[in-house]
Amino acid sequence: MDATDATLLKPHHFADILAALGAGRAPSEPHPYGHALHSVAARVLGDRDALLEITLDADAVCAPCRHNVNGLCDDAIDTSYRPAAPASKREWNGLIDRRWCDGLGLAPGARLSARELCARLGEAAGDLAGIYPELPAGRVAAKATDLREGIRKFLGAE
Repeated sequence: MDATDATLLKPHHFADILAALGAGRAPSEPHPYGHALHSVAARVLGDRDALLEITLDADAVCAPCRHNVNGLCDDAIDTSYRPAAPASKREWNGLIDRRWCDGLGLAPGARLSARELCARLGEAAGDLAGIYPELPAGRVAAKATDLREGIRKFLGAE
């Protein structure tokens, strides 16, 4: 694959794909918002060596979303179960993506294969409370379980 063929991806979107895989519900259908999580999931699950480029900005998932307005997300999140989180999805995603980058030792612009990013996530998956401190402990524990299982499935499939 040519180095210019990298898929621009936020760390939390990759973690979401893996957690969904671990939970047995990998995204396969278009979302009503029009984002591309299902097609990005198909790409990385179909080619574990797909080249990814880490970003904190709008990525390949965000690009077609109706909430992507000039590269900025205008959506809000449900704060009823996470009152310490910002209500802006853009702010929330930025916060957790910076934490993921710190935990993974990655900076925006870093390029690595989906397999390499998955291996790094496996090393950091034990500290999801540090990535998602605004979430209730039960949700963090469930996300960690699903993520670990998704990583196992992803790295175990050849």
